[in-house]
Amino acid sequence: MIIWLASYPKSGNTWLRSLLSSYYYSEDGNFTFDLLKNISQFPQSKFINKSSSRPGDSAKYWISSQKKIIEDKKIKFFKTHNALLNINNYRFTTPEITCGAIYIVRDPRNIITSLKNHYETSYNEAINFMTSDRKYIYDTTENPINLSSFQFLSSWSMHYKSWVYHTPFKTLLVKYEDLLNNQKEIFKKIITFVNKISNLEKSLDDSKLEKSILSTNFEKLQKDELDHGFDEAIISSKNKDKIQFFKYGPDNNWMNLLPKNIQTKANMVFKNDLNKLGYSYEN
Repeated sequence: MIIWLASYPKSGNTWLRSLLSSYYYSEDGNFTFDLLKNISQFPQSKFINKSSSRPGDSAKYWISSQKKIIEDKKIKFFKTHNALLNINNYRFTTPEITCGAIYIVRDPRNIITSLKNHYETSYNEAINFMTSDRKYIYDTTENPINLSSFQFLSSWSMHYKSWVYHTPFKTLLVKYEDLLNNQKEIFKKIITFVNKISNLEKSLDDSKLEKSILSTNFEKLQKDELDHGFDEAIISSKNKDKIQFFKYGPDNNWMNLLPKNIQTKANMVFKNDLNKLGYSYEN
């Protein structure tokens, strides 16, 4: 069955994948980028062997491709940015396929800066990106006429609500900021959750957990990207170079990076959700 690592883009999903891949797929907990291959993204064309030229067409293959993925009856992690919503009456997944999910949420004001860098856009365009209920993304490195990697986001607000409230399977909500500020305790909580829903009769390996945390700190990931590159970084439309993926990390603080007018706008736009998720609200 599948355990989803779900998030809105630029919310810490790659960091979570790094932690989990180093813990579950290495001998000693030491992380390398190659370990990320154990946690693929869904959807993408290698799982959906159907050409889709219109956004949303591939949704009809989501369930059938997931059923094929779990034919060997093994527990598998998959990263996704897809909202847990129906597209053209097609479900994203089912309880028969999914044994649980970990949803990582991040202060939306910090996502603005990351989106601006990632998609080479403006602050206002980043906010518009996050508030569009029809927003979707797909892998631009794949064949441009094949949209099998189509992922429907909806708005940031609808995205987290679709995964956190009324899901038909067990879901653990993790705040990026909690994982950042209290890594060992939160990562222990994540490992305990994974072992429980997947019926793994293993005790928590404290030594391996600590090595996983140390080998996936932001400075190391950033240095590894600068030294060796990172396959998942996207290509700039301006100069055709790869855009730095691990750019801000813990230094991405909206109070220091966002212009005052954008801060005011973001606080107004996301006020209800900030309160609901326990993020401080500033005028």
